[in-house]
Amino acid sequence: MKRNVLFVALFALLATLSATQAFARDTVANYPVAPALQSEPGKVSDDVALYFAGQPHPAVEKTMGEFATNKKTNAFGKSDLEACQHVFLSAVIELQERARKEGGNAVINIKSNYKNEVRESATEFTCGAGAVIAGVALKGDVVTLRK
Repeated sequence: MKRNVLFVALFALLATLSATQAFARDTVANYPVAPALQSEPGKVSDDVALYFAGQPHPAVEKTMGEFATNKKTNAFGKSDLEACQHVFLSAVIELQERARKEGGNAVINIKSNYKNEVRESATEFTCGAGAVIAGVALKGDVVTLRK
C-alpha cells in the first residue's frame, strides 16, 4: 500500500514538472500587419489613422508624444496566429484610444517593442506566444495630422 502511495505521489510530481515546462513556451515570431488589422472586422476604428514605421503620412501639425502599450491575451486552445492577431488588435485599439484622449487624429511610427526589443517594420509586428498567454507591445507617436 505504501509503495502505491509513493508511486502515485512520484507520478503526480513528474506530471506537474512536465506541465510547467510545457506552459513555459515563449515563441517569438513576426506576423503581417494587414491581415491582422482585418482579422476581426469592425474592431479597429478608422477615426484615428495608423501609420507603421516608415510609412508615409500627411504632415504633422502637432505631436503629443510617444506612447506605449503592452497587451496580453488568453492563448489557450488558439493557434499562435489567432492569439497574436487578437492581442495585436487590442494593442492597436489602445493606441487609438490614447490618441483620442490626447486630442490626436493619428498614431505614426508604430513599432513593435516586445520585451524592450524595438523592431521597426511597416508590414510586420512581433508577438510572443506561449501555451497560455500571447503578448504584443507597441509604441507610436500620437499626433494631429494635417487634413
